[in-house]
Amino acid sequence: MKANTEKYRCLIIEDEPLAAEILSTFIGMDNKLELVEVCSDAIHGSAVLKRESIDLLFLDLHLPVLKGFDFLKKLENPPAVVVTTAYHEYAAEGFDLDVLDYLLKPIPLQRFQKAVGKFKQFIKTQEALLEFGEREFIVVSIAKKQHKIYLNDIFYIESFREYIVIHTKTDDIKVKMPISKIENMLDVSKFKRVHKSYIISLEKIEITSSAEVTVNSTKIPVGRSYGLIG
Repeated sequence: MKANTEKYRCLIIEDEPLAAEILSTFIGMDNKLELVEVCSDAIHGSAVLKRESIDLLFLDLHLPVLKGFDFLKKLENPPAVVVTTAYHEYAAEGFDLDVLDYLLKPIPLQRFQKAVGKFKQFIKTQEALLEFGEREFIVVSIAKKQHKIYLNDIFYIESFREYIVIHTKTDDIKVKMPISKIENMLDVSKFKRVHKSYIISLEKIEITSSAEVTVNSTKIPVGRSYGLIG
């Protein structure tokens, strides 16, 4: 869960200057929100999502080049999405795509605040999903769905900026989460962070040296600041 001083990072993809200005103003009125960028089309928005960690996306549907829903369907592990549009008939399709809320233009402040309230509640619920079940498995939220991962199945966890990949016996599971968060949830007697980008299952170690360990035939570097594996 975010510390009290941290803010939820927002991205606006909106080609109408007035609508973008209104959303920007509303975001600035909430001390828990931070506006990262305003994009006038989905191509620009896609580039921002690749380089920035975004918590909440305000997405217009009628965009040039690539329409909002077409853009959303192409996203892998999208942030929470609030759709904005002047056309109410798209609401059903929006909820089919698991959008968090649907704002009809012109957007009143009270309605914006209600959508943001839904987002904050969603974040709290998502954070609560990462917990132990009798210390045998963790539950993570991926695309708003719960996934159970048994600890005995985990070989190692790898970090890629704001995402982690949990390598298991059956699958590689990508989750939007900092590695420090899942590190705090794991039993230190069974898992160890050996590098800024890696956590390993101690019982799955096959070969060890001062510079690296091998887990599931994968060589993993050992960072000096994280200590050596015995």
